[in-house]
Amino acid sequence: MTVSMFQKMSKHYGQPPEEAKFFWSGGPVDVAPRTWFVSFFSGVTGFETDEGLVLVDSGLSQLAPALDEMLRRRTTAPVHTAVFTQGHVDHAFGLAAFLREGQPPPKVIAHRAMPARFDRYAQTSGHNQAINARQFGGTVEMNDGQLDTFRAPEHPPNVLYDDRHDFEVGGVRFEVHHCRGETDDHSFVWCPDRGVLCPGDLFIWAVPNSGNPQKVQRYPWDWAAGLRKMAALGASSMCPGHGGPIVDDAKKIRRMLEDTADFLDLIVERTVEALNAGSPPHVDIVHRVRLPVRDAPWLQPVYDEAEFIVRNVIRYFGGWWSGRPSELKPAPRSRVADEVAAMAGGARKLVARAEALVSKGDLRAACHLADYALEAAPDDSDVAHRVADIYEQRAKSETSLMAINLFSSAAAYAREGRPFR
Repeated sequence: MTVSMFQKMSKHYGQPPEEAKFFWSGGPVDVAPRTWFVSFFSGVTGFETDEGLVLVDSGLSQLAPALDEMLRRRTTAPVHTAVFTQGHVDHAFGLAAFLREGQPPPKVIAHRAMPARFDRYAQTSGHNQAINARQFGGTVEMNDGQLDTFRAPEHPPNVLYDDRHDFEVGGVRFEVHHCRGETDDHSFVWCPDRGVLCPGDLFIWAVPNSGNPQKVQRYPWDWAAGLRKMAALGASSMCPGHGGPIVDDAKKIRRMLEDTADFLDLIVERTVEALNAGSPPHVDIVHRVRLPVRDAPWLQPVYDEAEFIVRNVIRYFGGWWSGRPSELKPAPRSRVADEVAAMAGGARKLVARAEALVSKGDLRAACHLADYALEAAPDDSDVAHRVADIYEQRAKSETSLMAINLFSSAAAYAREGRPFR
């Protein structure tokens, strides 16, 4: 993600100073003695010790200089140790900006699975460029050169651990715990001497990002267990991966973590129950699961959403086949679209029916017909622009960033005269 992409999303969601905003930016916030939290899209926590700075996460490479400037209003200490809570670009790629000229190379701690993540990024760079272009609402061509290169960071981890890693810097104790959640290499950091918990993206002031439609498997059941483990620590301050910190409120922190664990456990429980009822086609399971809805500001579907988490649970237990017989070995999409369009009397009649469904509020069914219309007549500019309009209306009806931007991307592709891909 680039600065311009961040600003676009921030403008959409707004940047009021409430801590609960996913895109909260600011700092430094004093969260404990000699301990500060700063955030610009993602959060960074600095623990000053007598031997130097312990840094939890490092932000996006493009935004890290701004994060460093905020942190340096409180401390000029060199970085002694950094901990990456996961290998995503908004956590592990900005460390260079925090290092002082001539300082010794820092220790960089991460879970043992992280180097394999970077290898996968390098192997599938083109794929990741494409899915991130879509995730942020555009097409690959629109975002050409605007995305982080998928590679290992400039300062990769040099201390790897398996389940737990304890260390001490300047007489201050730290614990790093592994917890599969958004990623298989995820960690949370606990500083018992200062009562500060850094959960990384295990807590982001939103429905957990456990169902991202385009990304690899995520683990809501392990995530819930990790949240309960964190809740039991009794942290007085919490510095999340996104959003503002909670300072000197152990009761609220425990409630937030336990509420989020309950939310995930409920989705898993209900999805598995639907799977066990004869293993129906996946889309039927999605519509059978009664999704939990919560009023708490930390469980709103502003980034990911419960329906996508259901899909992720199904994927883990149910394999890749949707359960619909024709989709076991399907025809090309364009071939099916041709047949549907022929039965309807042409692509324009299909898109007209889709528009009629939109007027009735049935956007889900309308988008199926819109897809067929565009796939059957990709060179018809009238069809393409009408399909784009449908997807723009669909995007406006959604709440989560994932859905908004993927539907916006579909509209962008349609305006270019091609089906979403």
